[in-house]
Amino acid sequence: MNGAWSAAAIRRAEARLMSLLPPGALMQRAAAGLAAACARILRQQHPERQGGVYGSTVIVLAGPGDNGGDALYAAARLADRGARVFAVPVMGERVHPLAAAALTRAGGRLVAQPPDHCDLLLDGVLGIGGRPGLPGRALDQLGRIHARAVVAVDVPSGVDVDTGAVPASAVTADVTVAFGARKPCHVLGRAALLTGRLELVDIGLAPYLDPHPAVSVADEADIVGWWHRPGPDDDKYTRGVVGVAAGSERYPGAAVLATAGALAGPAGYVRYAGAAAEAVRRRHPEVVCTPTVKEAGRVQAWLAGPGFGTDEAALAELRDALVSPAPVVLDADALTLIGEYPSVLSRREAPVVLTPHDREYERLYGSPPREDRGAAAAALAKRLNCTVLLKGHHTVVAGSDGAVWANPTGRPQLATAGSGDVLAGFMASLLASGMDGVRAAVAAAFVHGRAGGIAAAGHRTVTASDVARALPGAVGAVLSRA
Repeated sequence: MNGAWSAAAIRRAEARLMSLLPPGALMQRAAAGLAAACARILRQQHPERQGGVYGSTVIVLAGPGDNGGDALYAAARLADRGARVFAVPVMGERVHPLAAAALTRAGGRLVAQPPDHCDLLLDGVLGIGGRPGLPGRALDQLGRIHARAVVAVDVPSGVDVDTGAVPASAVTADVTVAFGARKPCHVLGRAALLTGRLELVDIGLAPYLDPHPAVSVADEADIVGWWHRPGPDDDKYTRGVVGVAAGSERYPGAAVLATAGALAGPAGYVRYAGAAAEAVRRRHPEVVCTPTVKEAGRVQAWLAGPGFGTDEAALAELRDALVSPAPVVLDADALTLIGEYPSVLSRREAPVVLTPHDREYERLYGSPPREDRGAAAAALAKRLNCTVLLKGHHTVVAGSDGAVWANPTGRPQLATAGSGDVLAGFMASLLASGMDGVRAAVAAAFVHGRAGGIAAAGHRTVTASDVARALPGAVGAVLSRA
């Protein structure tokens, strides 16, 4: 498991590390890693040039703090390798004096007006201590300069580092080079969209970080460790039985997609309950179908909601699923019903996972999620004593204990009708296999994102059926990392 640490936690760790190092050593480590990342980008742009750096034009937007110092020291290294470097102080004439001197010694220039075009623009305006928003001079330069690549130093300037909110102007980076550890803005909210590709530079910070990050981020090793692999004594029942209450005569596709998601998971048996049985049998003959939840028999987890309506009959089916002692995933129409009849959850003791998008969240919570999406998901999870998977360009999972996870594999192609039905069915299969609610939600989002990547290969248009077909391959790709 990886994570993202708050600005305060990063500063504490840096202080511990700096107390053991010569003055300025930590900044030099950061600058060396940043310069190496910039050189790689320039080499990709100009493979014909010596090392890619010689003859390139680099512009630095430099603030007065350590972030600007990191950028200037890195730029000095690039100037030493033959780059034409222009540094613009964006807050008066204040810049890191030692870093500015190093840049000028290497042949770089401090200027008020840099060229209009460059190969690489280094954003060294604001670091983790900066407030959201950009100074006017930085905004003016960003609007004027045409850069082939924008590289943010540690964080895109202008974002809220701890929440990922972007309440004012901010830099949009192609690459963000982060020092020591992720920050929440790299994985949460609109700031995550401005981060671009994230590259981490090891500056020796890891031993000094708090053991519990502000936001956890799963990787393949986590998914593999949580996954139940069938053993020689397992059968279809011991692997887990998942029940799917979804779809209707009007929306049979929701049932087909949700059962496809469930079949791709580790459970050994899928039971379908609903009015779309004929469509499910036609597409998935291995699924056992019954008309209602009561007739489905015993299951280890339920999915309820996608496409089954919001009338009295649907409410009765939802109540029957919630009476079960098995964990339940509630999605789509079930969330609308919960918003109208919150009392149906009041006596529920077994685990519940809710999967709202922003409009569904508002129905459940009474107001839309704040820009601090991690806190928003945690607030709903605490209020309803459940796990919440808050969908979005960077999906967030929160447990009722306040723990927050950010999914690193999401992609815009997954914003398509029916994709959530596949995700919910897959998640229910993970629950049926024995995963707890938070891990099932985190693992489902992670693998679902990978399936979206497989389905979108070649920049093709992606449908929910494409994602469902790609899901078994995504499972195999993740588990093969073991």
